Amino acid sequence: MTKFSKEVGPRRYRESYGRYYEEFEVGDIYEHRPGRTLSEADNTWFTLLTMNKHPLHFDAAYAAHSEFKKPLVNSAFTLSVVAGMSVSDVSQKTIANLGWNDIRLMAPVFAGDTIYAESEVLAKRESRSRPTAGLVTVKTTGKKADGTVFMTFERTMLIPKRGHAVDDVADY
Repeated sequence: MTKFSKEVGPRRYRESYGRYYEEFEVGDIYEHRPGRTLSEADNTWFTLLTMNKHPLHFDAAYAAHSEFKKPLVNSAFTLSVVAGMSVSDVSQKTIANLGWNDIRLMAPVFAGDTIYAESEVLAKRESRSRPTAGLVTVKTTGKKADGTVFMTFERTMLIPKRGHAVDDVADY
């Protein structure tokens, strides 16, 4: 991962994260850190803010009668957190997300679980319409602290080549 500080004034520096197109290699795996311990409040707020009214996510009495015996963490929330964990490594410099594919949910997640993520580079190619960028596809995996895989998804992004990212050309 490229991490550098750009001088933006006398004795003043701005950090930068992310990768340029040239830095991705098919087969590389990036372990994203830190992890995140999910709380009941995280789950309840996300569920209600997104207008998901399924009581399995926020009604403990209802959930007690389910096969899980307790509320499940909303899978849209875990997707958001896992994707967010990957940003500083794979998409901090991204011009655009081009697509999400093959989202799979393999195991339940509960409040109190600590989750981690990793991404494997599946493919890359230069853009046909933008000579200063390329397309990169990664498969991101969400894992609980005990190693249980609970989620996978693929994401394709338009990534700038070195010297063409916003933080390379703009002073903001």
